[in-house]
Amino acid sequence: MPDVLDASPYDALLLLSFGGPEGPDDVVPFLENVTRGRGIPKERLKEVGQHYFLFGGVSPINDQNRALLDALRKDFAEHGLDLPVYWGNRNWAPYLTDTLREMVGDGRRRILVLATSAYASYSGCRQYRENLADSLAALESEGLELPKIDKLRHYFNHPGFVEPMVDGVVRSLAELPAEVRDGAHIAFCTHSIPTSAADGSGPVEEHGDGGAYVRQHLDVARLIADAVRERTGVDHPWQLVYQSRSGAPHIPWLEPDICDHLEERQAAGVPAVVMAPIGFVSDHMEVLYDLDTEATAKAEELGLPVRRSATVGADPRFAAAVRDLVLERAGDERGQEVTPCALGALGASHNLCPVGCCPARAPRPAAAGADSPYA
Repeated sequence: MPDVLDASPYDALLLLSFGGPEGPDDVVPFLENVTRGRGIPKERLKEVGQHYFLFGGVSPINDQNRALLDALRKDFAEHGLDLPVYWGNRNWAPYLTDTLREMVGDGRRRILVLATSAYASYSGCRQYRENLADSLAALESEGLELPKIDKLRHYFNHPGFVEPMVDGVVRSLAELPAEVRDGAHIAFCTHSIPTSAADGSGPVEEHGDGGAYVRQHLDVARLIADAVRERTGVDHPWQLVYQSRSGAPHIPWLEPDICDHLEERQAAGVPAVVMAPIGFVSDHMEVLYDLDTEATAKAEELGLPVRRSATVGADPRFAAAVRDLVLERAGDERGQEVTPCALGALGASHNLCPVGCCPARAPRPAAAGADSPYA
């Protein structure tokens, strides 16, 4: 990267996340936002919301986004990158449309977006782009001047994302009893999605069995497993597993589920398991409930020692990775020759989502891509 930290032509970074309730009264309205248009009865949403009620109706994701905001602003300031950072959510305050309206009012005209999802998929990329298009349409209807929006590339294999997870797995292994440590299995966990969505993830040329979603996760899992072997001298067996399935039971989703996997590993004589949530940027509800509560209870029932390794969260190395991604994209926009930073076999992801990338379930406009109506 150049010595001068120049983010031009961009004049702001938007942290775009999922959002979550911040109290018991927020839970059902939040879930209504998430499931809008699906016709799910309120009583069913109350049942689904029990996971949140176990934690006082508060999702940890908002506080973790605040911590990431602080980390990004601190890193940018310390390194002389003059780029303001804003925050907007898809499903809860601060809402994306409100944040974009604020940015326009502040005179921001070229906006980069960091989504809190590292991998290619409809729900992890295209849906965020659809939400951006919806918000731009709302601002257009208000007669506001629209900013040009670009989205940072997928960062699943950036060292600043991978290396904190390596540290987390090594720490979790060290926390296991010495007599089971070397034989421990690593379960690399990510959010399950319908197999049809996985097969269609990524650019068209990457569609097929598991699509880019599965290939990217497998590449990260191999990177971490190899680094753990180098650090510990032990070659731990591992597998990519899934969690947090939802939706109709007759629709195929990615498997195996983490709880089923723990049963299989215990039956096979595995002495311990480290659960590594590589599919999540921070310890939000799917990590706190599905791994720390449900899967950990299953392991206790089985008498199987488990540890759950840390997500990246607001690690300074991740904040530095975001700075690197901003400078990379800015240099590319200025027509400079840029060498993207990426580990593993897949290389750096695309800057601009091509037509047919992670297609929508029903055609909807999406911003920040080759098919954007807001070029």
